[in-house]
Amino acid sequence: MTSTRILKVVPTLMCGGTENQFMALSRRLDPSRFALEFACLRRWGPFVDEIVERRIPLAEYRVTTFRSLRALTQQAKLARHIARRAIHIVHAYNFYGNVFAVPPARLAAPVVIASIRDCAPYLTPMQKRVQRYACQLADCILVNAEAVRRWLVAEGYDAAKIVVIPNGVDLTRFAAPPEPVRLRRELGLPGGTPVVVIVSRLTRLKGLEQLLEAAALVRVQHPEARFLIVGETAPSETAYLDVLTRLATAHRVADRVVFAGLRSDVPAVLAAADVSVMPSLNEALSNVLLESMAAGAPTVATHVGGTPEAIVDGETGLLVPPADVPALAAAIARLLADRSLAARLGEAGRRLIENRFSVERMVTATEHLYAELLARKGIRVAGPAATVATA
Repeated sequence: MTSTRILKVVPTLMCGGTENQFMALSRRLDPSRFALEFACLRRWGPFVDEIVERRIPLAEYRVTTFRSLRALTQQAKLARHIARRAIHIVHAYNFYGNVFAVPPARLAAPVVIASIRDCAPYLTPMQKRVQRYACQLADCILVNAEAVRRWLVAEGYDAAKIVVIPNGVDLTRFAAPPEPVRLRRELGLPGGTPVVVIVSRLTRLKGLEQLLEAAALVRVQHPEARFLIVGETAPSETAYLDVLTRLATAHRVADRVVFAGLRSDVPAVLAAADVSVMPSLNEALSNVLLESMAAGAPTVATHVGGTPEAIVDGETGLLVPPADVPALAAAIARLLADRSLAARLGEAGRRLIENRFSVERMVTATEHLYAELLARKGIRVAGPAATVATA
């Protein structure tokens, strides 16, 4: 039997949550069973170099708008590529990947998978309708949280097609002991200073404005605490950093907030955190949330999307309502004051990730899904099929 030939279609290869997940999967798919290719709508992002170095075929289908003859031409080109390469499975990701790839893939591939990884607060009603129509052509809609599954069913998606496979965390990245002294020295923070860490893209939906307001309240009880914000803006939103900087000044916490930009040592930063905070206004199942728990960081998060699937309030972290500044501040202050509670929550969070959200579990479940979908079409390839329950 031959290997399963898989084509993953992604918008870009930037370093975001979805990208980190499909790259983690690509590194661990059994090479004796799966032959992997990539296609993108824009050959852009740090993962391009990795794909090239690993000699994984990468094709670009440059599309700037779906309302163009070029988009149709590129979709026809994709269909020809799928047929010529005898691709078994086309696996598309997110709105642009799904809308671009699913229709032509349906004409040329035995199995077509769409992935939706959040509740799409940024999509217009028309875009949501277009994606729903495209996904009707898919054999399966893969989501990363029960919250996303529920939202899709409410939006009119076929529940029988939806499969939930949660994000996976590579626990080996969190094996090194924390280095809080090094981190504080590097960032110019006083020794022994409590550090509250926020790792996030700098966008409005991440609740950073509420976080800065909460920092002002926390400062009253814990004047020594510092707030470390790790992340950067999207190229189209660079002015938002200035907005946050002005807000920090307005709330009189500019001397307590450090905007550290994008860092390559996020596991070490999280491991050295006294508290990790995810103040998002909308999420599915955040990679950063799971990574914070994997690092053993006591975690405060907003009760949005799939977050309650990982954090049980008072057991594996603390949950607060979104945009509730006093509640957010109180939860942060509580963990800074009660170190035994913080340690207990951090340890419980780490155990939960090991048991339910490891990257190994995510990869195994995805491999089984691929095999089952092929078996339904009567296609025999390398490796046994297995059953993956749908919603």
